[in-house]
Amino acid sequence: MRRRISMLCAVAGLAAAAFVAASPAEAGYHLIRWQDSGFCQIWDESIPTTPWPAGYHRASATVPTLVDALAIKDSALKAGHCRW
Repeated sequence: MRRRISMLCAVAGLAAAAFVAASPAEAGYHLIRWQDSGFCQIWDESIPTTPWPAGYHRASATVPTLVDALAIKDSALKAGHCRW
């Protein structure tokens, strides 16, 4: 019984990896800034919803990778445009 469960988990893991590898490229990332707190957050554009709650604005252009978005956030933090 344990062997079947282990095999099932392995197959599910391989299927998930194949699905991720076959999915289209990500749409990109941008920085959003919450107006009440000044907190900046990286938003993944492939998420099909909008951030919740309202009260934010887009603080950067779209960049292709998370590393690029982290660099933008770091610059905004150092310049004092974002908090935390």
